Amino acid sequence: MEYITEGLSSYSLERKYNISARLIRKWIQQYQLQGIKSFKQRHRKRVFSAKFKWHVIDYYQTHAEPYAQVAAKFDLLPSQIAGWRHAFIKYGYDALKPHRKGRPSKVKKQTKKQKQKLVEKKEIDQLREELARTKQELYNTKIDRDILKNHWPCSDPQSPKENTNSGSDQGRTSRIT
Repeated sequence: MEYITEGLSSYSLERKYNISARLIRKWIQQYQLQGIKSFKQRHRKRVFSAKFKWHVIDYYQTHAEPYAQVAAKFDLLPSQIAGWRHAFIKYGYDALKPHRKGRPSKVKKQTKKQKQKLVEKKEIDQLREELARTKQELYNTKIDRDILKNHWPCSDPQSPKENTNSGSDQGRTSRIT
């Protein structure tokens, strides 16, 4: 503001605040083109469309202005314009389209349908395990029944008779599985 109010040059401001005169001139130019809003800190990353990038590159190529001036006009960094221009020259318009940055995720994101299928699959697996346990229990019960039939032959199912076999089989109640 001292540049405007007191008429100090960028060199005198450089000496006074120990800041580069070039940076001060850049700030002055930015203020003149965009106003005070250009100094407001951004809290989120801006994403530019391919059309906007192409428009900036076209403006740079059709006007005899340096990157810094074009960047100040569009509230960008000069390196952004240079990068966009290089990509456009080397790869064409498709290189200007926004794309994801960073390392791709190793874990694939699942859609709602895929998550639902996974839940259903888990439920089916649980039901299959329960069915297998039930079949095993049924099999074990049948074995136990068959063993009891062989050990206690009786005419009346309510009252088991004493086993008349030799003493070698008495007391044997081991379970066969």
